[in-house]
Amino acid sequence: MVKLVPVILCGGSGTRLWPLSRTGFPKQFLVLSGQTSLFQQAICRVNSIAGNACKSDETLIVTNEEHRFLALDQLRELKEISARLILEPVARNTAPALTLAALQAGLQGDDPILVVAPADQTVVDESAMTAALRLSVQAALSGEIVILGIKPDRPETGYGYIHYDEDLGASGKHKVLQFTEKPDLETAVQYLSSGHYAWNSGMFVLKASTWLKALGMFRPDILQSVSSAWNSRSNDELFVRPDKAMFDQVASESVDYAVIEHCPGSEINISMIPLAAGWSDLGAWDAVWQTGQHDGHGNMLVGDAFFADCSNTLIYASNRLVSAVGVDDLVIVETADAVLVADRKQSQHVKKVVAMLEKQGRAEHTLHRKVFRPWGWYDSIDESERFKVKRIQVKPGASLSLQKHHHRAEHWIVVKGTAEVTCGDEVKLITENQSTYIPLGEVHRLRNPGVIPLEIIEVQSGSYLGEDDIVRLEDAFGRS
Repeated sequence: MVKLVPVILCGGSGTRLWPLSRTGFPKQFLVLSGQTSLFQQAICRVNSIAGNACKSDETLIVTNEEHRFLALDQLRELKEISARLILEPVARNTAPALTLAALQAGLQGDDPILVVAPADQTVVDESAMTAALRLSVQAALSGEIVILGIKPDRPETGYGYIHYDEDLGASGKHKVLQFTEKPDLETAVQYLSSGHYAWNSGMFVLKASTWLKALGMFRPDILQSVSSAWNSRSNDELFVRPDKAMFDQVASESVDYAVIEHCPGSEINISMIPLAAGWSDLGAWDAVWQTGQHDGHGNMLVGDAFFADCSNTLIYASNRLVSAVGVDDLVIVETADAVLVADRKQSQHVKKVVAMLEKQGRAEHTLHRKVFRPWGWYDSIDESERFKVKRIQVKPGASLSLQKHHHRAEHWIVVKGTAEVTCGDEVKLITENQSTYIPLGEVHRLRNPGVIPLEIIEVQSGSYLGEDDIVRLEDAFGRS
C-alpha cells in the first residue's frame, strides 16, 4: 500500500483580499466558499485520495508562529484528521517550507509520497480533484514530480503558466516543456489559443526523497541551511519548531523558482496532470466574484446587502447593511473598521492600499477590530485618548495569562457566564451583572471555569492603552 503524507503550505497574508484578509487573520482561514475555511477545505481535499491502494499518514501543516492557534482551532473542527504543525519562526517562502515537511515526513525511515497543496485555494468539483490526485500519486511512484495544471478558460494575467507536450501519455499525464511567468494580456491570449498551456496550480505530488534530491541539485544552500535548522528543532505534542537563529539564515525562495522551473530538460523528470474542477486561488476580489453565485445581472452578495440597477458587482457585508445603486463592475467590501470600494477589474491592486496602511503604521492592515486569541477573542468597541472599551469572550476552561499593566487600570463587567478573577492575592468568582476593578500595576488573571463561553465588557483607562502594555508572568500558551 502506498503511504501518503498530505502537506498543506499555510503561509502568506492574502493582501489582495483586504480588508477581509489581514496579516493577523489571512485569507486561508476565511470562509469564502461553502461552510468551512479554505484551510479546512484544503486539508480535507488532500486527505480524500486515501483508499484501498493509498493510506494517508499524519497531515503536515507548515505555517508560522503567529498563526499557530488559528490553525489549531480550525484543525480541532476536523475531528477525523490527524495533523502536526511545523512552525516557521520567520517567513521564508514555500521552498524552505516544503523542505521542512519533507524532512519531517522521512523521520520514519521510509520514503512517502507528499501530496502538496496551498491552503488558500477553492475547487468546485471535488471528485475530479480526487481523481487527478490519485493519478498523480501513481505517476510519482517512479520518482518524478507531478504538477496539476488547470485548463484555462480565459486569458488570465495573474497566474503562471505550464507549457506542456500535446501528447497525453497512457497514465494520463503530459510532459512539461517549460514554466512561464505571469504574462501580459497579449501573451495570455496566445497561450489560450494554442491549447498547450495550463495555469500553474501550485499543487504537486512527489516523493520526499525526490524533493530533497532536486533541491540539493538546484539550491544546495537552501537544503543545507534548512537541514541545520531542522536538526536543532524542538518538539512538543503538536508543534515542531526549527531553530530560529539558523532558520533566519535561510534564503527566501518559492518552490517554483528554487526547483520546479529548472526541472524540464534536467535529470529530474516532471510531468503535468490536467485538472478541470472549477479551481481558483482566490487571489483577488475579482476571483471571488468569478467563483460565486450571481443573480440575473451578474451581481454577487454576501451578508446584509441590496442592489438596485447594478450589474457584475460584488458586495461583501460583514457587519452592517450595505446597498448599491446604479453601479457596474464594482467590489464593495465592508468590515467593522474598514470599507473597500474598487473597480472589480482592478482588484489585483488592492495590495497598494495595504502598502500605504503599513507605511503609515496603521493597524488596519494587520488586525481586525475583532481579534482572535488562543483563549477566545476580543472586540474593541470604542476608544478615545484615555479609555478603551472591549467586549471579550473566553472559551470554557480557558484562561488569559497571569499579567499586569504599567499604564492602565481595568473594570470588568460580566454579561454572560461565570468568571474566575485573580487580583493580587485574591481569587473570586463573579457572575452575570457583577463587576470588579483591576488597579494599575496589579497582577491579575481572567479564567472561565464554566461550560459555556464567558463574556465580559472591559473598560480600560490610563495614559497608554496599547496591546504591548502587557507583562505576562505565566501563560498556558507559551507567549512572552
